[in-house]
Amino acid sequence: MAIGVDGFRIGLDDTDAASGLCTTWLGAVLAERLEPAGCRVRERRLVRLNPNAPFRTRGNAAIALLADGDPGTAFELACALVEEYAPLDAPMTNPGVVVAERALPVAFYTRAVTDLCTIGEAVRALDSAGARYRGYGNGRGLIGATAAAAAEFADRTWELLVYREPARWGTPRHVDRESLFRAEADTFPHTWDSVDRANRAVVCVPHTPDPVLFGVRGESPAWVKWAREMVVAEPNALETCWVTNQGTDAHLVPGECGALREARSYAVAGTVASTPTTGEGGHVTLLIGDGGERLGCMAYEPTKGFRDVVRALRAGDRIVACGSYRHGSLNLEKLRIDALAEAAVSRPPPCPACGKRTTSAGAGKGWKCRACGARTAEPERVAEERAIGPGWYEVPPVARRHLARPLCRGTETDSIRRHQPEDMPPGPAGSADSP
Repeated sequence: MAIGVDGFRIGLDDTDAASGLCTTWLGAVLAERLEPAGCRVRERRLVRLNPNAPFRTRGNAAIALLADGDPGTAFELACALVEEYAPLDAPMTNPGVVVAERALPVAFYTRAVTDLCTIGEAVRALDSAGARYRGYGNGRGLIGATAAAAAEFADRTWELLVYREPARWGTPRHVDRESLFRAEADTFPHTWDSVDRANRAVVCVPHTPDPVLFGVRGESPAWVKWAREMVVAEPNALETCWVTNQGTDAHLVPGECGALREARSYAVAGTVASTPTTGEGGHVTLLIGDGGERLGCMAYEPTKGFRDVVRALRAGDRIVACGSYRHGSLNLEKLRIDALAEAAVSRPPPCPACGKRTTSAGAGKGWKCRACGARTAEPERVAEERAIGPGWYEVPPVARRHLARPLCRGTETDSIRRHQPEDMPPGPAGSADSP
């Protein structure tokens, strides 16, 4: 099947290393060089893939360019750029370049964002479509490049990425902090995750030595460009507005307790089995169950106030837990409370003789009235006032993965009330990160 009249897609992945560079920057430069070579770029796509893939950069991003013109020229330009800029001697850098004139299977993209693919599977898909391709090193980048070229987005957002002047790479970035907070305040919820207002943290400025200065994510090109204009920063060399699958939950698939696979991301329904516990480092462990199966879920310290939501759960609460399954547990990204169980707490009972409040008589000895000396063995059980209610709760922007859909974009049903962690009251005593 043809992609379009004289149209083709370019896929590019795995061109960066810990020492620097960025696949999106290389894609942006390629788009600039294609135009004078007679190839018109119709769309620029930033494609996030499985965030749990064992060989990946932090964001696991590939890029695709939808273009018209001569695909042979585009292929040679792309390969030349990789050879000019990519750190091919870095052990974990294995670029892939793809140019496809016929459609690649969308199912390959879907698997690459929700599951794991092999180089052999990518090559077979490319050969079946008669695509041009070149792999460097061990060729692992062909997986992401093929997936990017095959991608079709059921949902889409945009990110405007601003790139630094090459002479500044590796030096401290200069982006005015308060301008970022003003930009988000003026454009939220149409843009998001530039900053974390609850934790007073900047999110959109990287700390790695790559070419990105900052990025603005949002629901349309107009919104991200408007927010970008408010940001005060050092001079830049290039800006590109990418259409992307970020913020769409494209990585999540339905799962069941006892039937999850390592390095995949799931939405799992279950019933809270016991009161969550807080361990060393402030990490919170939650156990849910369904049909006799049990699943451990983790809310790690970087999720900040979200942990107070997890701590407030009680046995019998019915929830849907969303996150990545790693090392036998689900690392929580967000959760939905469907129903709260009736919960009660124990307290010293009133004196059966005089009605005054009793005090503990010692471990296992019941309660004693200080006024009249009467004793009683049973505590008083009263309904616990719950700090949470049905609805969605999410981790804060400082802990959010690129693919996770923020609640400001809505949920699958408008009848569910949405919550932000900062809506929570202070957590239990000793919780230093209560919102």
